[in-house]
Amino acid sequence: MVSRAPGVGKKVAERIVTELKAKAPAYAGAASGTIGLKQELGEGVAPAPITDAVSALVNLGYSRDIAANAVSAALKAAGEGADASKLIRFGLKELAR
Repeated sequence: MVSRAPGVGKKVAERIVTELKAKAPAYAGAASGTIGLKQELGEGVAPAPITDAVSALVNLGYSRDIAANAVSAALKAAGEGADASKLIRFGLKELAR
């Protein structure tokens, strides 16, 4: 696909792909929609109940950003030790507002 761009041949396309592969893990959090939660918690990886709750809300049809915001609000309401089911319930209540 990259080599189809005007002025980009096979060698340049391969170079672009290899450079982007090295940077891809840095952007994985942004794709998951939990980057704000990670920054809020001050951790490199969001805990499993948080990612599970965001995933559940996304599976229900909410966008990843909206789901992450709802889980963030749910985390504040439910407390730090909340499990995924509690975060999902509180997140759905937040989305219903």
